[in-house]
Amino acid sequence: MAENEKKPFALRLSKEMMAAIEKWAADEFRSTHGQIEWMLNKALTDAKRNKIKNNK
Repeated sequence: MAENEKKPFALRLSKEMMAAIEKWAADEFRSTHGQIEWMLNKALTDAKRNKIKNNK
């Protein structure tokens, strides 16, 4: 898989968690998908497990 290629992945969340993420995304002018990707990248970076250099 190429470095920038994205792999589709189904994610099951509770209605409450999804609503909270959607609100957070709207508050920061991101899409819900973009917010989830940002959250995962931040968690990986905080745990020093992120090899992606271009974090937004």
